[in-house]
Amino acid sequence: MLEALANPLINLDVTIFYFCNVYLQNPVFDVLMPLITYAGTPLFWILVCMGFFVFGGEKGKNVAILCLLALSIGFILSELLKVAFFRPRPYEVLQGVNYFMSIDSFAFPSGHSTAAFTGATIIGIKYGYLTLLLVLASLVAFSRIYIGLHYPSDVLAGAILGVLCALLVLKFEGKLLRTKNKILNT
Repeated sequence: MLEALANPLINLDVTIFYFCNVYLQNPVFDVLMPLITYAGTPLFWILVCMGFFVFGGEKGKNVAILCLLALSIGFILSELLKVAFFRPRPYEVLQGVNYFMSIDSFAFPSGHSTAAFTGATIIGIKYGYLTLLLVLASLVAFSRIYIGLHYPSDVLAGAILGVLCALLVLKFEGKLLRTKNKILNT
């Protein structure tokens, strides 16, 4: 029964992957998507958080701390899930994939999508630009498919994980920030 349900979902995942990776291939995306994908790297988000911490006043400091905490949780969980699922990257198992780089890790879930959606959710909620930032995070997720590193289900799982990590941290925001203040005041 489970296999009967899984095969159509896997086929749909591969079909959507090929549509994004092969059918949509064009010279403009070939330049833009590898650049956009970097907005999902830990370094990008550390720099964003540093900017909020340094230039954002007290609110910016708090947002930076919450964001870094959520990003850390998301990173740890995504890495644990990658090891648990052992899903190879599309370019490793499919024919005719356009890929722009190779990575020596597993695909599920997308860590870049997790980071992009975590940061977009926290900053979007705290500053009121949630829709715009989620669109930008979606571009990061799409870029991961376009450059051949992830299936659509990988980026969808990363997006869900990122939003959940952000919402979890925001749920405990009061306690976390009181703890931060206690540490800084001692």
